This record gives sequence, structure tokens and C-alpha cells, in this order.
Amino acid sequence: MLNSTEIKQLQDSAKEVRRNIVKMIHNAKSGHPGGSLSGADILTVLYEKCLNIPSDWDNNPDFDKRDRFILSKGHASPLLYAILAQHGIIDKAELMTFRKINSRLQGHPAHGYIQGVETSTGSLGQGLSVGCGIALGLRLNDNPAKVVVYLGDGELQEGSCWEAFMQAAHRNLNNLIAIVDRNKLQIDGCTEDVMALGNVADKIKSFGWNTLEIDGHNIEEIYNAIKKAKLSEKPFAIIANTIKGKGISFMENQAGWHGKAPNDEQLELALKELE
Repeated sequence: MLNSTEIKQLQDSAKEVRRNIVKMIHNAKSGHPGGSLSGADILTVLYEKCLNIPSDWDNNPDFDKRDRFILSKGHASPLLYAILAQHGIIDKAELMTFRKINSRLQGHPAHGYIQGVETSTGSLGQGLSVGCGIALGLRLNDNPAKVVVYLGDGELQEGSCWEAFMQAAHRNLNNLIAIVDRNKLQIDGCTEDVMALGNVADKIKSFGWNTLEIDGHNIEEIYNAIKKAKLSEKPFAIIANTIKGKGISFMENQAGWHGKAPNDEQLELALKELE
């Protein structure tokens, strides 16, 4: 259980992540704010309380036993970069190079350029399959690490996701955790209008996974769900109900903010709301 002080600290940390997200995208004049902001609470709890990921990265003697995180929805790279900076893996000053020529912080995460990026992502529907392969390799090596894959709900319209759900259950990859950002919006509008997903938790459960549906902005619910997932005897999926653009009133629940940068005035308003 988290105490009130820890919850407040995590909420403040998530606000800092959100501030960095909007500043990065504004500075680059491009990027994806909506789906980055919706995951700030989830990844803050993950990195600060639940995952075994060293801030000194490969200088750590137990580096091979680190938990692996895969951002399957790679367009939410501002979220991952802001989290890596908050966790001390990259320098916060580097965040303002996001999407600049020769920057390590590309629009979609690229493995080999920056510490903390386990695999290149951006082509939707691939992250969970990669996670299955990593999880199976870890098990074959008797490595106790967990693999966490963070997916968008619109991404679940890709058939390859469901092949991976089936494969994970078949191999009983109980070291694999999927977190679905269920904000119900994608670039073309509501997910249920583009291609209805229905009850995501029930669908994934029918593939042989344990599932749990939570409020993706409730710090305690996020923490408890991840702790439960790490003890599961089957692959575990957390369906996190979130608000796209969370924390900035004029971006919340607006599909138009899927991939658009705020102008100077909008940045000022956003940062004022995130004080």
C-alpha cells in the first residue's frame, strides 16, 4: 500500500512529466500530446515504484536482471523520454532536443541511440509480439525479470496484437504484463466509431490472460494493479481507463490533439493548469 505522502509525491512527479511533454512538443512544433499525457500517471508509478530499472543503466551490476519496458505505441515517445529523464536515465536538458536534427530523441523511440529504449517502436501492433519474444528468452535463461508492454487501445485494431495475446497464453508467459491505455480516442476519432473494441478486458481474458480494469489516473489503483500483475501465474493485462490529453482542459477528450503541437499561447495556458 502507498501512504498519502507517497501518493502526493507521485502525483507531483506525474505533473512534472506532463509539463515536460508539452514543452518538448511545443519546442519541436510537432509530436503527439494527447496519448502521451494520458499515460503520465501510469508510467510514473511504474518507474518510481514498481519496475526494477536502474537509473545508472548498464553500469549496474544487476543490469541483466532489469525489468524490460516496451512502449508499443511509439508515437507517445515524449512520455517515455520525460519518464527516462525523471528517472535519471537521461539528462532533462536533452528533452528540448526532441525531434531536432541529429537528436537522440527521435519522434519514435529508436533502440541503440538512447539508454532506456529496449526496442525501436512506432509501427503499431508489434510491441506485444516483441515482448513475447523477450519474455520467452528471459524464461529460458532463468532470468526473473518482468516484461511490461504499454499499448494504445486504437493499436488493438491490429490483428498482430491478438496473435501475440494468443501466443503469450499458449506459452504461459507469466513474466509478461500488458497495459492498455484505454482513452477511447485515436487519430481518426473515437475507437468505437473507427473499429469498435467493445469490452477489452473480457476479450483479452478470453485469450487466456488474467485481466484487471482500473482508473488509469488513480495512483493507488495503478500501483495495486501492477503489484498484482507481477505475482500472476498467467500473462496479465491491465486495462487502464484514461483521458486523452489528461491534465490540460482544452486537450482532454479531444481527438484533434492526437498529433498536434500547442502554440505559444496554448503552451502558457497548459503550463498554468499544470502548476
